[in-house]
Amino acid sequence: MFFDLETTGTDIMRDRIVEISMIKVMPDGTDVQRTVRVNPGCPIPAEATAIHHITDEDVADKPAFREIAAGLADSFSGCDLAGFNSNRFDIPLLAEEFARAGIDFDFSAARFIDVQTIFHKKEQRTLSAAYRFYCSKELEGAHSANADTRATYEVLMAQLDRYEDLPNDVALLSEYSAQNKNVDLMGRLIYDDLRREVINFGKYKGQLAADVLRRDPGYFSWIQQGDFPSNTKRAFMAIKLRAQKR
Repeated sequence: MFFDLETTGTDIMRDRIVEISMIKVMPDGTDVQRTVRVNPGCPIPAEATAIHHITDEDVADKPAFREIAAGLADSFSGCDLAGFNSNRFDIPLLAEEFARAGIDFDFSAARFIDVQTIFHKKEQRTLSAAYRFYCSKELEGAHSANADTRATYEVLMAQLDRYEDLPNDVALLSEYSAQNKNVDLMGRLIYDDLRREVINFGKYKGQLAADVLRRDPGYFSWIQQGDFPSNTKRAFMAIKLRAQKR
């Protein structure tokens, strides 16, 4: 499943989806495309509209995310996920929207392919430049979810054709396009070579999460009460509960 979000901004915790576009690629190579606009329940900032050209009027009569969340979860269920900067933005933000809608969607079963990471490792550019470089075409309608989703799909196909060392395999592409071996979607926790959870931010960066939670019980409370994604909080909770069982 290739997908792209247009949103009210870039804050994973506070901003909301205004458009989501999906291209589900079937095993036989055919694809099914769907684009949905969403009423975010708040004004769309002018700076966001300047990028994706979606206004408050455009979404005034559209459903709220909670009204379509169950159907979207069904669409995403069983799919591996691909996007452009999706590992750091689209997937964590979508997870937060699902959580707010009361949908406990299990992202752990999916493999993630971030086309931007592949591109940056190979060429260091943007989606429009990637489209021009790999597909020899100009990206018309950039920053509309549908155009960006289709371009991302075409770029990955062109990358597979261009780089002989790039594996045409979902699991290997997912591994290649990962910046780290994330425990949570935002990468606040990552795995080390021994599959131990390591804190990846702040004053305890580089330290084992289990050790930090044991030494500093207040740190766990700070995480749970802080402005962190629900997925990150659950990851810390799992580490703490596992330690209590020992």
